Amino acid sequence: MNFPQPLVTVDAVLLTLRESGLEVALHQRDREPLQSAMALPGGVVHANEDTSTEDSIRRVLRDKTGFEPRYLEQLQVFSGRDRDPRGWSMSVAYVALVPAAELEAATRAEFRFVSVDALPPLAFDHADIITAAVDRLRSKSTYSTLPFFLLPERFTLTQLQHTYEAILQTRLEKSNFRRKMEAWGALEATDDVVGGAQRPARLYRLKDFTFFDRSVG
Repeated sequence: MNFPQPLVTVDAVLLTLRESGLEVALHQRDREPLQSAMALPGGVVHANEDTSTEDSIRRVLRDKTGFEPRYLEQLQVFSGRDRDPRGWSMSVAYVALVPAAELEAATRAEFRFVSVDALPPLAFDHADIITAAVDRLRSKSTYSTLPFFLLPERFTLTQLQHTYEAILQTRLEKSNFRRKMEAWGALEATDDVVGGAQRPARLYRLKDFTFFDRSVG
């Protein structure tokens, strides 16, 4: 018996931190369906080329942005009969964390940066995908070093604290925050400093720039 094949796509939620807070990178669709609508960067899985959906999303991001994010995580699968005018479809969604300067410098994409808390009308179910990605980030930020990936490779402790505060939407007490970072053992001081001669700030980096999962306790 022949069964109709679903449309299989991948989508990426590129999250970055700018002055106004946590933002997502969107672009305007240049083809039907929903041409001209704002959407996440994504594309159809190439079954004869991609060995996995992660290969698919990395190919899509290389083609559309010219870079690959340091942190990329599979979010979840969104599927159904009504999410795409072309028919029954499923999208394997990924969330990526990208420093603002790196994302803004992408040469192959014309992004519009939008606050995750004030999304415009979007194509397909992309608003639901973004909501799920932001919920994932905010949840993991309470117990992990995930927010480090929104920073450049070297950063000050003040920049790190402000990043956590922007994601969690709360103020953190300075000494408690720094004690927690020290207890996690994830930071590595560099020999570099920034700022004036009176109060220079040490630059730090995440050890091996890998993901650390730590209890807040």
